[in-house]
Amino acid sequence: MMNYLLVFIGGGLGSICRYGIAHALSAYKTSFPYGTFIANVLSCILLGALVGLMLKSDLTSNLKYLLIIGFCGGFSTFSTFSNETFQLFSSGQHLTAFANILLSLIVCLFCIYLGMRITQ
Repeated sequence: MMNYLLVFIGGGLGSICRYGIAHALSAYKTSFPYGTFIANVLSCILLGALVGLMLKSDLTSNLKYLLIIGFCGGFSTFSTFSNETFQLFSSGQHLTAFANILLSLIVCLFCIYLGMRITQ
């Protein structure tokens, strides 16, 4: 049960940070989604550093749930997608990694369209 609480707290904090970045950048009127881009980049850097610490056994299980699953998950699921794809490439599963990239982009873009069509 403690793991769920840690994920909940971390996810909430990550979401607040993502919102804060988007809000701070909303004053700049551009068509490029800089807030999301910056949140994704920062989350990927943080997740990479945390996974590196975890691989060296310098990260406790509680911190894994709080920071990797919770915070990074709330801050950006793109960081998780990127880490999983990187792990596939690292383990030599190149075809699976490319399939993950293509399927995620194509299917998720279609699902956005589908969701919008369902509600219209």
